[in-house]
Amino acid sequence: MRKLFLIILLPWTMLSAHIDLTKAQANYIAKKVWQNEGAGKDKYLVWWNKGEDFASVGIGHFIWFPKGHTERFREVFPMVVAFVQKKGVKMPVWLTPESDLPWQSKTAFFAAKKRRTKQYMELFHFLKGTMPQQAEFMAQRLRQALPQMLGTIKDPKKAATIERRFNHMLYRKNGKIDERGLYILLDYTNFKGEGTLKSERYKGQGWGLLQVLEHFDEKNLNKYKAFSDAAKAMLARRIRNSPPARGEERWRKGWNIRLDTYWK
Repeated sequence: MRKLFLIILLPWTMLSAHIDLTKAQANYIAKKVWQNEGAGKDKYLVWWNKGEDFASVGIGHFIWFPKGHTERFREVFPMVVAFVQKKGVKMPVWLTPESDLPWQSKTAFFAAKKRRTKQYMELFHFLKGTMPQQAEFMAQRLRQALPQMLGTIKDPKKAATIERRFNHMLYRKNGKIDERGLYILLDYTNFKGEGTLKSERYKGQGWGLLQVLEHFDEKNLNKYKAFSDAAKAMLARRIRNSPPARGEERWRKGWNIRLDTYWK
């Protein structure tokens, strides 16, 4: 049985961001993220990418493993299911946070997709009908991201820098939430993770939100472009460090186009 990761809030992070989305914000972010992940097209709502051993489902293309699968990346979809379940949403009877991906191979998955089997269609309609809740899940994940990152840092000075840069992105000078900054943090955390999972490393180097904030140029007056530039640098490093067999160079152009939406 899979285990969902738990976040421990440390005392010195209790004043971190309070992020609650309005219905309008949830719908807006859902559409923005879904445009990034699946071009806003229904056919990509339940998908299996080339060169990957797992499915990518929902507006955030949340990773979902078949039974017995082991992978370096964090499996997020069971967390989404648990969150939506707690919201009281009617679920397909077979879908729980402990459910494995029903199809054991990419071939079996696309065969079910082509035939529009009952199980596939139930999953599709569940994902189509819960887009705002999926956006709310991503906001919750972002709320937990700061204490999670700070909990991995032993140097108080470095921890203070990461917290300052996170808040710089999230808030305007008047102390109100910067909606564009919120979208950027939320999208990148969903896109490439918090950067705290040791297995999400190539040659010991990560590419998540933590690593982006570590390389964030605070001297750049355009904070959105500063974040985009740092993210591009971290993903370029990931490509350099990745096993050649994974062929990650093919992702570079699409990743950079996505990161350009943060400031253009």
